Amino acid sequence: MFDVAVFGSLFLTLFVIMDPPGITPIFLALTSGRPAKVQRRMAGQAAAVAFGVIAVFGIGGQQILDYLHVSVPALMIAGGLLLLLIALDLLTGKNDEPTQTKDVNVALVPLGMPLLAGPGAIVSVILAVQHARGIGDQVAVWTAIAAMHGVLWVTMRYSLLIIRVIKEGGVVLVTRLSGMMLSAIAVQQIINGVIQVAHTA
Repeated sequence: MFDVAVFGSLFLTLFVIMDPPGITPIFLALTSGRPAKVQRRMAGQAAAVAFGVIAVFGIGGQQILDYLHVSVPALMIAGGLLLLLIALDLLTGKNDEPTQTKDVNVALVPLGMPLLAGPGAIVSVILAVQHARGIGDQVAVWTAIAAMHGVLWVTMRYSLLIIRVIKEGGVVLVTRLSGMMLSAIAVQQIINGVIQVAHTA
């Protein structure tokens, strides 16, 4: 059966990591000066690239871990520390906003990767796939991934409207709240990793 808890947990984790409200001003900055039609196309390209990267790591995550001889608890702890760093950036507002480059399709780099499909999202997806025990859990995981990228596409697609509604102050507020939630998720992930290490020791 479809596991709503698995879906909700991964969707929320990816939401606070990928931060759709926070990506809105960055998307507008990177695509400024382009026609609205081009901006809409770039929104779809960025979401597609991010989904492709995440899917590759979701499918081949176990093989990558086996090749590097990395255990899941070690990955959980490292991922938790990484998420904590991202959370601190969200809380302090120290995210670097890349400048626009006309010679490169910004929908691919840096929007698709690493801004959307960054290390935090990749680690979270690998761990979610690792912990999915049955078909229902797997369906929930991949549905959450697809739904999150759908949200990202809609957010970027209608970014001009969104920024008018919530204003810059609203984006900052949502970003800070996302940082608080992500920091709690990161600490819990580190604790879970340490517990698993203690059980196998």
